[in-house]
Amino acid sequence: MPKKPSPAAKSAVALLVATRKGAFIVRSDAARRSWKLSAPLFLGHMIHHVVQDPRDPRVLLAAARTGHLGPTVYRSKDFGRTWKEAVRPPAFKKAADGKGRVVDHVFWLTPGHPSEPGVWLAGTSPHGLFRTADGGATWDGLDTFNESPRYSEWCGGDATPDGPKMHSVTIDPRDPAHLYIGMSSGGIMESPDGGRTWTSLNKGLDVVAGFDASDQLVHDPHCLRQHPANPDRLYQQNHCGIYRLDRPGDTWVRIGRNMPKQIGDVGFPMTLHPRNPDACWVFPMDGTDVWPRTSPGGKPAVYGTRDAGKTWKRLDKGLPKKDAWLTVKRQAMCADAHDPVGLYFGATQGSVWGSRDEGRSWAKLAEHLPHIYAVEAAAVPR
Repeated sequence: MPKKPSPAAKSAVALLVATRKGAFIVRSDAARRSWKLSAPLFLGHMIHHVVQDPRDPRVLLAAARTGHLGPTVYRSKDFGRTWKEAVRPPAFKKAADGKGRVVDHVFWLTPGHPSEPGVWLAGTSPHGLFRTADGGATWDGLDTFNESPRYSEWCGGDATPDGPKMHSVTIDPRDPAHLYIGMSSGGIMESPDGGRTWTSLNKGLDVVAGFDASDQLVHDPHCLRQHPANPDRLYQQNHCGIYRLDRPGDTWVRIGRNMPKQIGDVGFPMTLHPRNPDACWVFPMDGTDVWPRTSPGGKPAVYGTRDAGKTWKRLDKGLPKKDAWLTVKRQAMCADAHDPVGLYFGATQGSVWGSRDEGRSWAKLAEHLPHIYAVEAAAVPR
């Protein structure tokens, strides 16, 4: 039985939009009918992710790549009015010869468990996992992953166009020591003990064309999600399709095979209903031939399921009917906690779209923004 929405779900919504040239906040009224775009934040800097701290809604963290100044993390304690840079941003340890891996950018930010205030985790490119216990001021690497002798085995190689990414850093809501991570490339990995030990969780996934089945590169998850109402259920949007895993099982089932064949089940983002474990949404893209990564046929649509992937429904009312070659990245689709649930996505050509009715109809909320990397729904602090 789906859980009822919390009272906080009826408040205004803010969309935290990270782009190639800065960040923006798109804020609604309580009815989610009118939306207002903020002035740009960090204009000119690459902002890969902006995330609210659910333990203190006034706090935001932003992952930034600041040109020649390099990668860093910023923290705001007043919902984006002022920001302070990390004293020690995520960085790999230097090897004895002074060489070694260097963080190109911080790609993914995850607030810690409610029982651990001040804790955040971050995933980087190249693959790296970092932790802060002071709200983002100082970051340390998880050496049991970053410095493991098995690092190369786990992570595979540089198979993505703009470098490998550690993403989908996920903390089990029942246990702060139970972690999942996604790697493009490399696959899904799980740790039951706060990152001290790791195992692969890739059984049942199809093989990426052109790679040997024994190579970790065959596993390229694009987005992993653990359902908050049923943490034993995991979904992922993968390079090879859409999958579901029900624990304690360890074998993924390809539920995307039930998508229309002319559309396919390739894409990047995966968004879950906050209360119904059987409901989720994806944004399919053309995965044929050279992988255009745009809306199939130039006709964008969200597809949703309410039976855990047995059937899918096209949801495109209000979206362009033709000549709209949209691309939506893995962090650029999200849901709020309202009833009905609001859905949102941002496209790389700079438009932000929203639905107040769980995808049945769509409206453009903002346009002409820079290339959008991520969109996260946030509660507006009172």
